[in-house]
Amino acid sequence: MLDRRYALAASAALLFCALASTARASDVNIALAGPLSGSSAPFVAQMRDGAATAVETLNASGLLPDTKLILTVVDDAYDPKHAVAVANKLTTERVRLVVGNFCSSSSIPASDVYDEAGIIQISPGSTTPQLTERGLETVFRICGRDDQQGLVAAEYIHGNHHNEAIAVLDDKSTAGKGIADVVAGQLQRSGENVIRQSYVAGEKDYAALVSRMKKEAVRVAYIGGYHTEIGLIVRQTQVAGAGLIIMANDPLMTSEFWAITSSAGNGTLFAFMPDPAKNANTAGIAGRLNAANVSAEGYMLYAYAAVQAWAEAVKRAGSFDAPRVADALRSRPIDAVIGPVLFDSKGDNAAPGFLVYRWRDRHVEAVEEN
Repeated sequence: MLDRRYALAASAALLFCALASTARASDVNIALAGPLSGSSAPFVAQMRDGAATAVETLNASGLLPDTKLILTVVDDAYDPKHAVAVANKLTTERVRLVVGNFCSSSSIPASDVYDEAGIIQISPGSTTPQLTERGLETVFRICGRDDQQGLVAAEYIHGNHHNEAIAVLDDKSTAGKGIADVVAGQLQRSGENVIRQSYVAGEKDYAALVSRMKKEAVRVAYIGGYHTEIGLIVRQTQVAGAGLIIMANDPLMTSEFWAITSSAGNGTLFAFMPDPAKNANTAGIAGRLNAANVSAEGYMLYAYAAVQAWAEAVKRAGSFDAPRVADALRSRPIDAVIGPVLFDSKGDNAAPGFLVYRWRDRHVEAVEEN
């Protein structure tokens, strides 16, 4: 199934390779950056499908007359130094837009390069607040922030499990620790006693961690990390009979989580942005995706909207000049596939917010409205 999700994005990358050597003056290069292997690869696959579909649609629409958008996908290897090297390379290729990066640990250092070079960066998945807190003119995120997501998760736990034993775990990554700190801090301000622990990403056996939580009678465990390790912890929790309710952050919005947990994943909670597939604007796109056996799950439509918003801002500005496009992105709402997109002075999208979701029999369902 993962290979089918890659199909559309792979064809876009092949298109780039075929046309790069014969690029015309009207060709405009845009890029998507993220790790193409490892825990984050399924999410970058979602983003690639979204960006590739948006490019195909925009090129056929005539929104930007006499312009052909050319998409390339670059691997930042989930490494901050490599992300900077990739960003520097893109600046030499006259790239006008970077959709990405996915991981905050890569987006933040790369954003300095993009801003200095006058390249618009719009991340569909970097939720760490620091990305947009540094006053960079050309840096945007179309997803929500961890200080929003963490508040939603903490309020849900406090409202449904008040005075129960709560553990907050993280994988020591920028994103995982960042969101876990927000959740733990908010729970403590609400009067909850929180057991704070970390674990090592990439391990296969978390039995000792599960055993410790069982011994301490933990009822709810919030985990900031990625679906691979969280899935293993969920599965090993069931085997141990620990009776834990597990809640996690946005990387659980992938069918890869269920592939790891199977029925053990039933009832696992997580926070994610509102499902854009329910927006009326997505109807036509959803039909094309279904025909191509491509799923609209997770970050796919958020990446689509990133390209769409940038293209609309280019049209408004009458220019590809990054400062003018940045001003246009902030000027007024843009009607996108995820709904109205309105970037504030920092570059954050005012609209998304977060909802609580639950895994149930291979599917994701909303638990409550935000």
